[in-house]
Amino acid sequence: MKYVRQFLIILFISLMGEILKYFLPLPIPASIYGMVLMFAALKSGIIKLASVKETAHFLIDIMPIMFIPAGVGLMDSVGTLKSILIPVFVITVVTNITVMGVTGRVAQAMRKGADAHE
Repeated sequence: MKYVRQFLIILFISLMGEILKYFLPLPIPASIYGMVLMFAALKSGIIKLASVKETAHFLIDIMPIMFIPAGVGLMDSVGTLKSILIPVFVITVVTNITVMGVTGRVAQAMRKGADAHE
């Protein structure tokens, strides 16, 4: 029963993200609203980490399985994508390198800030 309750909490936060997406005219996906709401609820103590921890770990563990349908869909439409394959590959490589670089810099800056406050 504990897992059902934890899953319902996560679903409720996701629903709140969907509702925000419906009412706010911003080009932000509902999942992002949900993640921000979950972060705010966890940081403020409205939701305790123990109330969602086990189910969150389970969902993270099965996440790779969720990409199988998308991968099969890509394989099915490779003929259609053949003409744009090289630009998509270049964009993917460049954005991955950029994201890794920015993430590393932000992490280093945060560590320096945390070390300065100790």
